[in-house]
Amino acid sequence: MTMTAKVSRLVRHTLVAAPLAFAPAATSVLLQTAGFDSLTSGSVQAQEAKPEYKTKKTYSLRQPVFKDFARVQEKTDANDWKGALAVLKDLERSKAPGYTSFEKANLWNYYGWVYYSLEDYNSSIRYYRKVLVETELSDALEIGTLKTLAQLMFVQEDWKNAIKMLQQYMKVNPIIGADDYALLSQAYYQDGDMAQSLKNINIAVTKVEGTGKIPKENWYTLQRAIYYDKGDYKKVIDILTKLVRHYPKGSYWKQLAGMYGAVEQERNQMYAMETAYLMGALDKETELMNLAYLMMGSDVPYKAAKIIDKGMKEGKISESSKNLEVLATAWRMAQNVKTAIPIMEKAAAKSGDGDLYARLAGIYLDSDNNEKAIEVGGKALKRGGIKRPDQLQIVLGMANTNLKKYDAAIKAFKEAAKDKRSEQFAAQWLQFAQGELERERSLNL
Repeated sequence: MTMTAKVSRLVRHTLVAAPLAFAPAATSVLLQTAGFDSLTSGSVQAQEAKPEYKTKKTYSLRQPVFKDFARVQEKTDANDWKGALAVLKDLERSKAPGYTSFEKANLWNYYGWVYYSLEDYNSSIRYYRKVLVETELSDALEIGTLKTLAQLMFVQEDWKNAIKMLQQYMKVNPIIGADDYALLSQAYYQDGDMAQSLKNINIAVTKVEGTGKIPKENWYTLQRAIYYDKGDYKKVIDILTKLVRHYPKGSYWKQLAGMYGAVEQERNQMYAMETAYLMGALDKETELMNLAYLMMGSDVPYKAAKIIDKGMKEGKISESSKNLEVLATAWRMAQNVKTAIPIMEKAAAKSGDGDLYARLAGIYLDSDNNEKAIEVGGKALKRGGIKRPDQLQIVLGMANTNLKKYDAAIKAFKEAAKDKRSEQFAAQWLQFAQGELERERSLNL
């Protein structure tokens, strides 16, 4: 699954699971009767005021109607949504004809809330739309209904209408919060308009960061997904750097490592991967081996060897011929040849050809174990499939020379000299071995 698809699923799940910001229908009613003219979004994020906004006429409920709605509130307080619906239907039939437009708007608002709580979203939307049709609406009720409708459109995955509702909401709302821009950005993202989505999420993030606060995690992840799709890896790295600072998770460190790799910053890639490893976020063989390769390439082979060794002991890394070869190479690079040799032997035994035996012969030669170098070199030749047989012949020649087996050494150097890549070097050793052989023969005369 791509980064974009993952973010899309996360955004959708978050929105569907979130409660409606203006769901309690009684809230706007109680605020109006208490003397408040408008209802803010409740956001703790940065907000933008419109100084030229003019408030509407203030409406209120008559005392008998307030008592009617108290019957509904009693049911909703007890989470008896079916009972609340029955009361609403009774009020609509017996009392609503005499209600003012504002009172009817509050009745429809209650209907919308109850149907939402019953998860009948189509009916909920229908009644919230009826609220907006009424001619007498308080600021709080209009703003709250538009926001609620937009959120219900999210639940229905009706992105285009969600965008329209949010635009209307932002047009009439005197206080637009950063989270309003973020919600609009999410709607555009789901509708496939990446340009508008990026524009609005950037506004949301900038507003919050401008107050010295930290934007929500999913705002950053939305930003990251869009910039990733645009191929702006520098921006993705910037955003992931914020994520690992404010919301430290192993998954973000892994993503950061991947982005550093994409821009060929291998040392930073290694640091990010190592942090993810220390957080316990790397548990797949490919991830652990990639980290080991990065460490070997950055001249820290000891750490690479320890990671592979621990991974094998925990069963996270298989003891395949290839993995054992890398482990042995790491130990050898770390100047721990004694540990590397038995591991390379195990790798060579599991291999299908003789190439690892040929490399092992070189390790034995470097360790002054000439007999073993000749022994495993012979196994390599018997198995075949050696990538550089000329180099193996030089190893065999040098080992035999060290053991004063000059005839065998001369034979090996002559074989090596047949390859142009080793011709000059083999010729020098051939001359040396022949000279030593002649000197030895002269001493024995």
